[in-house]
Amino acid sequence: MESGFRTAMLYPLAISFIVTGLVWQWILHPEIGFQTIVRSMGFESFTFDWLARYDKSIYVVVIAAVWHSAGLVMALMLAGLRGVDDDIWKASQVDGIARWKMYLFIIIPMIKGMFITATIILITHVLKSYDLVVALTKGGPGFSSDIPSKFIVDHLFDRANIGFASAAAVYMLLIMVAILTPFVLIKKLKRV
Repeated sequence: MESGFRTAMLYPLAISFIVTGLVWQWILHPEIGFQTIVRSMGFESFTFDWLARYDKSIYVVVIAAVWHSAGLVMALMLAGLRGVDDDIWKASQVDGIARWKMYLFIIIPMIKGMFITATIILITHVLKSYDLVVALTKGGPGFSSDIPSKFIVDHLFDRANIGFASAAAVYMLLIMVAILTPFVLIKKLKRV
């Protein structure tokens, strides 16, 4: 049963962001998707038009991205939990440690490497999600679901503004360095 669940959770990762975007676009399309199914069950006034709403379209992108990457994070955390020695689990039971304290003070610090790995992988997925945004919303309505990578590609190819696109890419690189530097510094300081 567990292997089937793992396979089902990892399946979205096997498909590209383009396919993920198209699938979620079909699911959330007002005429053929979720809204139509709910209305056919008798709820005629039900509306779910997040793809067309300026204030909700970015949430659709986030939901699709989480659906795409949740299996990978789950597999990483499962690998981390499987790496915890059985004697530690047994010792905590013998000592009578509450399960929440066991996880908070013992298990999570032991698998912090998995958390860091998952964070770095998810950051790269956010940077690569250009395909998802283009397939799902094309950055719209308006610019409500625009992301930095789409902004850069639009200025580079659609507007032929190489200088502005290059400056935006360098700025995005500097932001990523600023985000990842604390991880590196903490690692270096712990070695000293």
